[in-house]
Amino acid sequence: MTAKELGETIRNTRKAQGLTQPQLAMACGTGVRFIVDLEAGKETCQLGKALNVIQTLGLALDLRAIG
Repeated sequence: MTAKELGETIRNTRKAQGLTQPQLAMACGTGVRFIVDLEAGKETCQLGKALNVIQTLGLALDLRAIG
């Protein structure tokens, strides 16, 4: 998964739940700018905050070894 794909998944999930970016930011304790950057696939977003957003939206991140 790329940062862009992760951002798209987060954006689609947020919209499906009827949340605005400011509402999600408030629920996660982050700034709106962070949500905007994360949804845009910015690769330098902080991992801890991104994981918090994922959890807040009720998503799970599944890691597996490739190969």
